[in-house]
Amino acid sequence: MVPSHSLMMGNGSIKAPRLEETCLASGIKETHVWESVEPLKIRIAHLEGELARRDQELRAQEKRLQSLQRELEAKVSQIDKLQDAIGYNNLGRSPPATLRHSRRLLSVINQGSTRFHRVAVEVHRRLKAKEGVSAEPTSRHFCHDHRVHHISTERRIRKDSGTKKLINEAIMNNDFLKKLEPQHTREMVDCMYEKIYAAEQLVIQEGEPGNYLYVLAAVTQSHIWALDRQTFQTIMMRSTQARHEEYFSFLRSVSLLKDLPEEKLAKIIDCLEVEYFDKGEYIIREGEEGNTFFIIAKGEVCLTPLTTGEDVRSANIIAKENDTQCLVVDRDNFNQMVGTYEELQAYLREYVEQLSLSDERRNAMPQSPLYERSPEAAELRRLKEKAAGLSSNSFLKELQVVATLGMGGFGRVELVKLKNSEDTAFALKCIKKKHIVDTRQQEHIYSEKDILQQTNSNFIVRLFRTFRDDKYVYMLLEVCLGGELWSVLRDMSCFDEPTARFCTGCVLEAFDYLHGKGIVYRDLKPENLLLDGDGYVKMTDFGFAKKIGLGKKTWTFCGTPEYVAPEVIMNKGHDFGADCWSLGILIFELLIGRWFQGFNWEGLRRRKLTSPLRRELKGPLDHSHFDMFPPELEEPPDEFSGWDKDF
Repeated sequence: MVPSHSLMMGNGSIKAPRLEETCLASGIKETHVWESVEPLKIRIAHLEGELARRDQELRAQEKRLQSLQRELEAKVSQIDKLQDAIGYNNLGRSPPATLRHSRRLLSVINQGSTRFHRVAVEVHRRLKAKEGVSAEPTSRHFCHDHRVHHISTERRIRKDSGTKKLINEAIMNNDFLKKLEPQHTREMVDCMYEKIYAAEQLVIQEGEPGNYLYVLAAVTQSHIWALDRQTFQTIMMRSTQARHEEYFSFLRSVSLLKDLPEEKLAKIIDCLEVEYFDKGEYIIREGEEGNTFFIIAKGEVCLTPLTTGEDVRSANIIAKENDTQCLVVDRDNFNQMVGTYEELQAYLREYVEQLSLSDERRNAMPQSPLYERSPEAAELRRLKEKAAGLSSNSFLKELQVVATLGMGGFGRVELVKLKNSEDTAFALKCIKKKHIVDTRQQEHIYSEKDILQQTNSNFIVRLFRTFRDDKYVYMLLEVCLGGELWSVLRDMSCFDEPTARFCTGCVLEAFDYLHGKGIVYRDLKPENLLLDGDGYVKMTDFGFAKKIGLGKKTWTFCGTPEYVAPEVIMNKGHDFGADCWSLGILIFELLIGRWFQGFNWEGLRRRKLTSPLRRELKGPLDHSHFDMFPPELEEPPDEFSGWDKDF
């Protein structure tokens, strides 16, 4: 029974009136009212706690669900790779996807588990193969002009001094960003903009394209400062190009260097460092060894001439104002890049003589007459003629697939032969057009085609023809049936020194040819080196190659992570030196059998590492690990000059 002074809610619950009304109506003491309210408070607190617990369980279940979804996607990807490996690849117009999938599964069932197991083993053996990445896909409306077009899109966001300090400290604490030049850091801070994320919201998710650089402010509801990839690249490219042009004009003003070709000056610019001097500070002091080359870029100096000389400073040079800026390169780097004074003079004379030659004579790289008459050259001409005879519309009907030589996300590489000829074989690279569009790699595919059509080297796989249909673009390539260098290295664990030297020599020949044509390769690794029938190494897969010219740089972030040069990672612009870096990594991997690993510096400092050079000692006087020396037969004479009075 409900008391007359209570109120009935619409859902059948009882709502207590206000405390004052209850006391006046019933005359109940105030203490009795508090006794009836207190259990309700306890019940409410209990329900709130239960609700919070349920919310926490729900969030945990959502995280578990996301984890399972990522795991499922990974499994599906593995299944797709296995199905691609065990299925037949119909290069013509294929039937609908469901029918094609059914036929593929039926073919596996009919052949039993043996083939599936063999292919699965091969796929597992290739799990350690390295894959290249291109973190800077081209625009969907790509163009071939690589100048910076999007500087106008750069945004500068106003920030207070505290925010700027927070972002700057975060950049300085990052191992990759802390070595950027102050100008780059300032522009990054200015262009970062704020993004707000709720608690538990994903900021960065595995597998998503990395298009933003973040500075995190909190772990709950977060205020995050972000910088998009395009703006970051604009900052790096614009400032680097402006600095390059400024330094180039400085070097052109130096009489000794003004006649050097652009590629030589570009090498010097790469070695230049900036130093600042205050008023009265000595830049060069007389009598010091001359190991540094200075260029006064900003400010005035005072010169006190003395005698002539090259190895010893012959004058004092003193800064006349604060912040005098000098461009500095040490003697060793200068001699290595340009040469000594005598070598430089000889180089300039030779360079002037070369300029008098015709472009055709200087750039022509004809094969030797001996090679032109060799069986290899005759076979190459025969293959070119056969490839030229294929029809652009029905070439697939003229080819027969013999085996699959390789596969990946791009598609497959098939060993094919002419149906009417048993001794004419090619490698047909089948590239999925949809995959290229999805990954925005159209320009890289065109670049690979154009570069391969220009090359003619015995150390580079040759391209004979290109084709296309609705699903694929095709490259008809020279086939190298010795397999991948990576597979040989995997099976042998590592190479001995003569084998590694031979492989390195082949790669150097390819690089020398490419760099002479102004082409940077950017994807050297054992997986991209093939062996021909004679065991010679040939370079393939030119998807990341680019023609940049001599003395120029490019900024595209691409390559295989284990082989990428520091200047590529730092987005400072790179040239042929990136290939030289990757060659050093390749030599190490050929000799050791794996990519080099990091070093435990902290363990070394704390002497926690086990030394590989530790030797057994029998006691504190054991000197058996030293060479034997004869006793001293004569005592030295006395010396009383006093130089050792404070010793």
